[in-house]
Amino acid sequence: MDMLGTLPVASAEDVAAAVGRARVAQAAWAGSTWGARRRLLRTMLRFVTENQRAIARVAVRESGKTMVDAIFGEILVTCEKLKWTIAHGEAALRPERRPTGTLAMTKRAWVEWRPVGVVGAIVPWNYPFHNVFNPVISALFAGNGIVIKVSEYASWSTLYYGRALRAILAAAGAPTDLVQFVTGYGSTGAALVSLGVDKLIFVGSPSVGGHVMRAAAASLTPVVLELGGKDPFVVCDDVSEAELDRIAQVACRGVFQNMGQNCAGPERFFVADAAYAGFCSRVGAIASRLKCGPPLDDAEVDCGAITMGRRQMGHYQALVDDAVSKGARLLVGGYTPSGDDPLAAGSFYPPTVLVDVPESADILQTEIFGPIMCVVRVADCGGAAANDDEAVRLANNCDFALSSCAFAQSAPRARAVAARLEAGMSASNDLEGSTYLSQSLPFGGRKQSGFDRFAGIEGLRGLTTPRAVCDDALEWLPFGMGALLRTAIPPPLQYPSRGGGFDFASGLIELFYGEGVSLKLRGVAKLIGAAAK
Repeated sequence: MDMLGTLPVASAEDVAAAVGRARVAQAAWAGSTWGARRRLLRTMLRFVTENQRAIARVAVRESGKTMVDAIFGEILVTCEKLKWTIAHGEAALRPERRPTGTLAMTKRAWVEWRPVGVVGAIVPWNYPFHNVFNPVISALFAGNGIVIKVSEYASWSTLYYGRALRAILAAAGAPTDLVQFVTGYGSTGAALVSLGVDKLIFVGSPSVGGHVMRAAAASLTPVVLELGGKDPFVVCDDVSEAELDRIAQVACRGVFQNMGQNCAGPERFFVADAAYAGFCSRVGAIASRLKCGPPLDDAEVDCGAITMGRRQMGHYQALVDDAVSKGARLLVGGYTPSGDDPLAAGSFYPPTVLVDVPESADILQTEIFGPIMCVVRVADCGGAAANDDEAVRLANNCDFALSSCAFAQSAPRARAVAARLEAGMSASNDLEGSTYLSQSLPFGGRKQSGFDRFAGIEGLRGLTTPRAVCDDALEWLPFGMGALLRTAIPPPLQYPSRGGGFDFASGLIELFYGEGVSLKLRGVAKLIGAAAK
């Protein structure tokens, strides 16, 4: 085991100081032009594309993932987010014209998207590079500063990523204090929640998310909660043998990418009876050939280490043992390495395929966050529609609802099944992660998976305060006519009252909102009568 270094545990005073530095920098950045913000993101994109290997190696050394998992799951998606934000971020945040009200015909109305100020982000350990750059991109482009509390399991990498961000900010001419890092344990995160950030993003477990909500409520701090998932992966009964070959590779990439340590990754596989044997044989054959071990200098390693080590592996084993005790079968893996096993020297859990998993097994309700594929047979219920109904029932029988996917030979059938899955995101005939490769789409879930969104237009706007604005549209008219058209209180509504105010307002309603000529004429009569009082 190598010692990577030490970092301080930030106290409440340290967190307050970091928020203060970010707030001073943000006051200057809030007025930056769209061109300046795009220049910052282009500088960031250039850094990422020119330093891919160094970024990936830092992520691998920090988390234990493979180089392929790092470049695909950390760097590629960050580049896509940068490219989308550079191209479309301004359009999402420009003032947006809105229709004026019926009685405001001489007005202009629009919404402005103002920066919230300083964003707080508490991010997990599974993607140490992307989990930092993801909120930074959106927060800075929206005109904010940001303070990031990284996991105690992924703090060392911030020494490199933090230096890189300061250099990027300086090169782009932006205040270098816009991005602040704080390291430590739960007390550091609690301080960030309570010490004056203007919006908080939390990515983690439902139990900790509940503590964050309660702490944020005390100061009325709005929060984004992304609390993980147990994504369903449905395979319908019409898939061909050739399609099963493709689906098996997609399934294995989804569940074993980053050793299954993904919030949006398939954990529950619901396979129709007609496709069940073919699916199980294929994924079992793939998983049995995967190479597991130290990944940094071996390009042929498929599955790297478990970031949280033996504690997390004990969690996996308990779930596997419970499922087996209730009737599930192990096709591949499913054990904690020990003794002379080469994998016992590190934090390695073998890629596991668990089949015939019963609905009563804990593993179908508890988030695994590891390299375990749980396959459930969807019984033949007497036809395609009934089979799909049963698959949807099984898939929706879960408290998590982050992402989902469905596969069928018929594209309309796959879309129809995917549309019925309870989740914040869904894909048909593709891995659910395909939604994240489209950074125009919002990311987030339902139920115990949390609420609010990051990514996409919704994510950018979520880091702003919408400001409604109204002004006079005809000020440009010559000879002072524009001033004459400014809002004035009609005499029947002026103070002190002359008794005709109600009839005047009633007349307006009947004239402008009533249906039929007779009702509108009655409204005109009321207006005339009220004005005469």
